[in-house]
Amino acid sequence: MSGETKEVLDSNYGQNDVIINRLIDKMTLFDDNLMSLVFGQNIETTELLLRVIMERDIKVIDVRGQDELKNPMIGGRCITLDVHAIDVDGRHIDIEVQINAEGSHVRRARYHSSMMDARMLKEGQEFKEIKDSYVIFIYDHDKFRKGLPFYHIQRRVDETGEVFGDGSHIIYVNGRYEGNDDIGRMMRDFHQCRPEQIKSEALSKAVAYYKEKEGRGAMSEAVRQYAMEYAKEYAKEYAKEYGEEQKQAGIKQGENYMLYSLVQDGDINPEKAAGRLEITVDELRHQMNEAGYQIPTGA
Repeated sequence: MSGETKEVLDSNYGQNDVIINRLIDKMTLFDDNLMSLVFGQNIETTELLLRVIMERDIKVIDVRGQDELKNPMIGGRCITLDVHAIDVDGRHIDIEVQINAEGSHVRRARYHSSMMDARMLKEGQEFKEIKDSYVIFIYDHDKFRKGLPFYHIQRRVDETGEVFGDGSHIIYVNGRYEGNDDIGRMMRDFHQCRPEQIKSEALSKAVAYYKEKEGRGAMSEAVRQYAMEYAKEYAKEYAKEYGEEQKQAGIKQGENYMLYSLVQDGDINPEKAAGRLEITVDELRHQMNEAGYQIPTGA
């Protein structure tokens, strides 16, 4: 365990169950922590989602959440797939949810596709044996701003317009699409934070398991781990700018920023946040303003 991770583990904030529980209550399926649990290792929900997106029946034989694909090159970038499914025909399917624009660059889809492809052939196999791959981004916004539910990307021959047919497929799903059809209903379900508001029985049951039943512990651990990684990554960036000796200050700053975000979103009241930081509410307001956050009006 690294020193900075231990610092976060030992901090009051990292262990605060009240904050963790409020974060879980607010989560929707656009949060990759919840999404990976609901679909990872759950063939029923994964088949349901793929049937709606790919508009045909898909028989899934294996599915994993938060599946890390390591880069064989020393120092190469590894990736973690939110949901990695394999169907009965051997096709590999990566399903990602994305809220912000920073993580939705089109070259990310290319990289994810290449990382899956590199694992499909064993030594001695011919290239023609490689199976199709699908990278699916369920984006909280309309990536291409055309109002369509889906955007399918394939390679084509420029001179003829014909599909190249190499088996590589990329699909962007418009998370803001509200049509009265299967994908419109699915996207509305993705935006719900309460299981009883989700119309799909299978999805509602799976979300309830992780939010309200036995799976709550696994969900709490996933969120706690996210909080630790957030503070740790912030500390690394802080150390780059201000020096290694300031890393502990960076960890504390990262924790504070996450707390500011919770106050701004109304997930924790200013008085409780100020108490945890051992400052007054006015001092909290000043610190939040300096960092670009605001205490909600009337809070």
